[in-house]
Amino acid sequence: MHDKSLIRNFSIIAHIDHGKSTLADRLLLFTGAIDERKFKNQLLDDMDLERERGITIKASAVCINYKAKDGQTYLFNLIDTPGHVDFSYEVEKSLKACEGALLLVDATQGVESQTVANYYLAIDNNLEILPVLNKIDVASVDIDHAKLQVMEAFGFDDTHIQLVSAKEGIGIDTLFEKIVEFLPAPTGVDDAPLQALIFDMKYDIYKGVIVYIRVMNGTVRAGMRIRMMNMGKDHNVEEVGICKPEDVKVKELTAGEVGYITCNVHEPRNVRVGDTITETERPAAAALEGYRHLNPMVFCGVYPVNPKDFMPLREAIEKLRLSDPSLVYEPETSQSFGNGFRCGFLGLLHMDIVQERLQREYDLNLILTTPNVQCRVIDNNGEQRIIESPNDLPDSSNIKSIEEPYLRVTIMTPVEFMDSVMELAKKKRGNFVTSEYVSDRMRILFDVPLSEVIVDFNDKIKSLTRGYGSIDYKFEGYQPAQISKLDIMINDKVCDAFSCLVHKTSAYEKGLALVTKLKDLIPQQLYEVRIQATCDGRIISSARVKSSGKDVTAKCYGGDISRKRKLWEKQKEGKKKLKQVGNVEIPQEAFLAVLKL
Repeated sequence: MHDKSLIRNFSIIAHIDHGKSTLADRLLLFTGAIDERKFKNQLLDDMDLERERGITIKASAVCINYKAKDGQTYLFNLIDTPGHVDFSYEVEKSLKACEGALLLVDATQGVESQTVANYYLAIDNNLEILPVLNKIDVASVDIDHAKLQVMEAFGFDDTHIQLVSAKEGIGIDTLFEKIVEFLPAPTGVDDAPLQALIFDMKYDIYKGVIVYIRVMNGTVRAGMRIRMMNMGKDHNVEEVGICKPEDVKVKELTAGEVGYITCNVHEPRNVRVGDTITETERPAAAALEGYRHLNPMVFCGVYPVNPKDFMPLREAIEKLRLSDPSLVYEPETSQSFGNGFRCGFLGLLHMDIVQERLQREYDLNLILTTPNVQCRVIDNNGEQRIIESPNDLPDSSNIKSIEEPYLRVTIMTPVEFMDSVMELAKKKRGNFVTSEYVSDRMRILFDVPLSEVIVDFNDKIKSLTRGYGSIDYKFEGYQPAQISKLDIMINDKVCDAFSCLVHKTSAYEKGLALVTKLKDLIPQQLYEVRIQATCDGRIISSARVKSSGKDVTAKCYGGDISRKRKLWEKQKEGKKKLKQVGNVEIPQEAFLAVLKL
């Protein structure tokens, strides 16, 4: 049982690539929580994907013991969080388990949009925020300027700003002392009824679901009977432990501590992130406030290449959803691929990561359909319905209006790139809202349709501003739009995998691009393949894949021409028959290439 005044729970939050994981590594090394031999960069990023891409996808918690200069030994619970806007849910989950946060700012880049967004997330959760300037060892750094920016943007006091280099280990000892002095200790009563918040989970084949909890009040120990308050299910606690980065069993977790429990739960759907755990015999009066429900932004169909893999895919998605509650799914059937799932994601990167994890961790071979966004359709009777798949769009005669989701996009950019950023936002059908100066930068607000943002808006802003611009977005609402359904027909059959909803102004370009791409990717068959793009009942683009010739008259040398004619006629009939059956081989690359369009 720890003395509450010696515990500090905090997370590290920042914009992408400002050095969160490196700082977490450095803190672990400094306290000897991990020795130099076992050390590797990005230590808390335990997924291969995170290491390959150099990004954090999952927040991860770890306990550190720190012997301070006052002779006391403190227990630090540190949570490293992702920086990408698609994973801001992970950041929010982590902040609920903390009393404080280190707001990390790259001293060479200054304050960026995600820094601002994460700062407000932390403020909303009533956390004490300690500003830390990282990368002070870089030759080109202007520390005074960076300090000024942080003070102007957030109103921090100059004396609280910590200067560190996570890579070189400069300033880490003073940072530790500042954490002890500045961040608050947790409150909570050990002998009150148990209240613990589930902030993360993962699946283990031997132990079942491992539940990561932050105990707010009370004590949890092995052998105790507990209840999940929202799910209303009772379980026995099998094991209690803390992460140091590897799991270590302990007798009990008391108020203010962070750790994990296992309850021999093997059904992933029986546990939910954001739920409150309490004791069955002496329940708490009320559940803790959970997490706000996040709405997915991007939808696409996920199908197994081999129809036999449907059940393994179902299990894999259920297990993946344990650690990623922002993934939404429901079963769906397609004419082209059979059974699969319609999945909702927070953004394209999220979709990409989920696909990679399903393929790697669960060894599945998948096809994904073209991603699209939700639309709201109002029919002639004035009834509204939300449409997630292009195939659900009703007949155009029954549609009064269609509305598409808009995002309020915040763009931070150096002043000299302002014109080109404005131009890009207008090209993406954005409506200008307002702009203001933040020290030496511009903060520009636009309302932009979601469908225009998700594909390449971030990349384009980055390239226009030479990497100095950054974006952050939040859902604003629905606005009327001219949306049509674009279908691709192959030999007069609609291929529903390629159907998508497009804005009328861009239908022609999109149709042309799809047809051209498919023409290059569909291999020659024994008969001619006709590819057409149709929109609003008319063909807007078409192409043909020539048949691969087969010389049926090779065996005729010389002789009467009528022999050859007879063979040619026979071949013509055969091709006609084949074409009526019309099974065109579409390779997997074609689906992937169409996604990239």
